[in-house]
Amino acid sequence: MKDALQQFGFSALVVDDEPGMRAILNKALSKKLTQVETASSLEEAEALRQRNHFDLLIVDINLPGRSGIDWHEAFTDDERRSDIIFMTGYAELETAIKALRAGASDFILKPFNLEQMLQSVQRCLDKRMMERRNVALQRDVARSFPVDIIGEAPKTQAMREMVSRLAPSPAAVLIEGESGTGKELVARALHSLSGRTGPFVPLNCGAIAPELLESELFGHVSGAFTGARKNKDGLFRVADKGTLFLDEIGEMPLSMQASLLRTLEQKTIRPVGAEREVSVDVRIVAATNRNLHQEVELGRFRKDLFYRLNVLSLELPPLRERTQDIALLLNHFSDSLAREMGLKPVVWSSEEVAAMQGYDWPGNIRELKNTVERAVLLGKPELRHWTGGEVQQEDSFAPVTLAVSGGDGYPLEWPLKDVERSHIEKVVASHEGNKSAAARQLGVARKTLERKFKEWQDE
Repeated sequence: MKDALQQFGFSALVVDDEPGMRAILNKALSKKLTQVETASSLEEAEALRQRNHFDLLIVDINLPGRSGIDWHEAFTDDERRSDIIFMTGYAELETAIKALRAGASDFILKPFNLEQMLQSVQRCLDKRMMERRNVALQRDVARSFPVDIIGEAPKTQAMREMVSRLAPSPAAVLIEGESGTGKELVARALHSLSGRTGPFVPLNCGAIAPELLESELFGHVSGAFTGARKNKDGLFRVADKGTLFLDEIGEMPLSMQASLLRTLEQKTIRPVGAEREVSVDVRIVAATNRNLHQEVELGRFRKDLFYRLNVLSLELPPLRERTQDIALLLNHFSDSLAREMGLKPVVWSSEEVAAMQGYDWPGNIRELKNTVERAVLLGKPELRHWTGGEVQQEDSFAPVTLAVSGGDGYPLEWPLKDVERSHIEKVVASHEGNKSAAARQLGVARKTLERKFKEWQDE
C-alpha cells in the first residue's frame, strides 16, 4: 500500500469488540490514512459516523448485541456512502451472502495476515481515488485542448522558457496579464510539465457566488447548511496531488482570502461543518487581469496572501506585442476548429494577415480565436465579409452576429460595443434584473457588469 495515500485525505472507521484487533488495525492504518477511528460496538460506531465522514468501514460481523451485518444505518445511507470490509471468524456461506447483500467490498476471515487487510484497503481506496478523478475530469471540460504555447515571437519564446523553468517547482505561481492572453492555457502547461500525478482543476473565482465559494473549495458535510443533503468533496480534495487553478483570484472576497491563506500555510482544509482538518497536497496557480499591487494598496486584497501566491510569477504579453505569432495562431485555430466542427479550414491571404497584424486586438488571443471560429462557420474570412473586400483597420475585427428572423439577432453593421450591450441587457432582463445571476450565466464577475452599466450611464 502506498504511503502517498495519507495525503489524499482518506479516512476509516474500525469496528471490533476486541481491543487487540482495534489497536493493530489502528496502528497499521494510521501510517497510511489521514484519519482512523475505532469503536467497540455499533452504537459507538454510529455516533462517530454521524459526526464524521468515513471513506471506509472495517466491521467485525460478530459483535455483542447487534451483528455487524445489521448496521443498516450505515449500509443504506446514500448521503454518507462508505466502502465496507467485513471481518469474521466464522466461514459460513450464509454469512458471506448476507455480507455481500449488505454491500460489502470485501470479506476477510480471522485470523488474517495484516498484509491481506492492507491490500483490501488499497483496492477500496483506489476505487475512491478513481471516483474523485472522474469528478475532476467532468469539471475539466476543456482538457482535450492542447497545452502547446503557439508562437515564435521573442516574448512568446521567453514565456515558454519561463514556463519550463517554473513547472517542476511545487511553489505557487501567479499569472498576470490582460483578459484573453491565455492564462488558463499557461496554467495547464505548468501542470502538464510539473510531473504531478493528480488532475488539473480550474475554478473561476468570479463566477461562483461568494456564499458558495467556501463549500466549492473546501467541501462540506451533510447538514452543514440548508441544502447540504450529502457530503461533498471540495476542489482541494479533488485536486489532491495535482494543480488547482484559481482564475480571477482578485474577485475572491476578503473573508475567503483569509481561509485560502490558512490552507496554503498549513496544507490542510476543513470542510464546512466538519470537526477535523484534512491534509492536502495541491499546487496553486492563480491568475488575474487586475493589478494586485494596487488592489493591496486599496485594501481589497490581502498583502500576506498576495506574497504567498506571488512566490513565482509570470506576466503574459498582450497579442499586440507578439503580432509575429498571428499567422501561426490563425492557421492553428483554423485547422483545429474546422476539424472540431467538421468544416473546411479557412485560407488567409497575405493582405488579411497583414491587416490583422495591424489591429490592436483588445480581446487578445480570445478575440482572435472567436474571429477564426466565425470565419470557419461563414466559410470565408470575416475581413472580406465586413468590409466588402477592402482592408480597413477601424472596427474590422469587431465581432458581429448575423441577424435572424424574429428580430432576436443583431444587425450585421453593429459594432462590438452595441452587440455586447444589447446581449448583456437581454441576459439581465431574463433574470429579472438580478445581476449576480446574470453574471454567472455570462461567465463574468458581478463587478464587471456593474462597471459596464456605469459606463453606459456616463455615455
